Amino acid sequence: MSGDAIESVLKEDRRFPPPEAFAADAHISSEEQYQQMWQRAKDDPDGFWGELARENLEWFEPFDQVSEGDMPDTKWFTGGKLNVSYNCLDRHLDNWRKNKAAIIWEGEPGDTRVLRYQDLHREVCRFANVLKQLGVESGDRVTLYMPMIPELAIAMLACTRIGAVHSIIFGGFSAEAVADRNNDAQAKLIVTADAGWRRGKELPLKQAVDKSLDKSPSVEKVVVVRRTGYEVEMVPDRDYWWHDLMESASTECPATPLDSEHPLFILYTSG
Repeated sequence: MSGDAIESVLKEDRRFPPPEAFAADAHISSEEQYQQMWQRAKDDPDGFWGELARENLEWFEPFDQVSEGDMPDTKWFTGGKLNVSYNCLDRHLDNWRKNKAAIIWEGEPGDTRVLRYQDLHREVCRFANVLKQLGVESGDRVTLYMPMIPELAIAMLACTRIGAVHSIIFGGFSAEAVADRNNDAQAKLIVTADAGWRRGKELPLKQAVDKSLDKSPSVEKVVVVRRTGYEVEMVPDRDYWWHDLMESASTECPATPLDSEHPLFILYTSG
């Protein structure tokens, strides 16, 4: 059968406009506005993105140029210094948003947690100090091999706060896959959990980490979140419980000003 004989049913011409009140409160309130913005971004990319960056991001030092060099080797916002954690959290602490929910979470067994912006900021600062206490510095790589729990977001933002580069590995991947990614990134520390829930079963994450470390010589420390209560082996002077470290950690940790080209994270393809 030739391709011409196959009828496509994937073409969709219908439109479903949003309620007027919703559109009026949106950042882009109409298709016309979107088309105007698209055209400006096409005709004047530096002007368009420079304006958005100045209006919507907090900079410790302003950038000199929006872009420098040709694609794909372009450098962006050269000379500028900022921090993702600061832009996600600190900017909301001096207004009403500090009491707004930043994370509303429900785990597979039905347990729930709500973290307001000020709560999340406190926990991120504490874990950022934990990372520093364990020897993690700006530019170091940290592997995150965790379940879908609030501690994952806390660990990510804590890494960004001090300039560490986080590498997230899907909790269903094997010990071999974890080792491969540890070695490629030259990870210095791993954050994991005793286990995670997935479709009613416990995935033994710490167990997989232990196996991966036989082939991950760059990893020096492991931080373990107690999630399911799964029994794990803790190696002295290498493995640490999250809750033990967090208990004594300071809630004060200024965000590190980072160059605009500073790497944020490493994300490997599944293959």
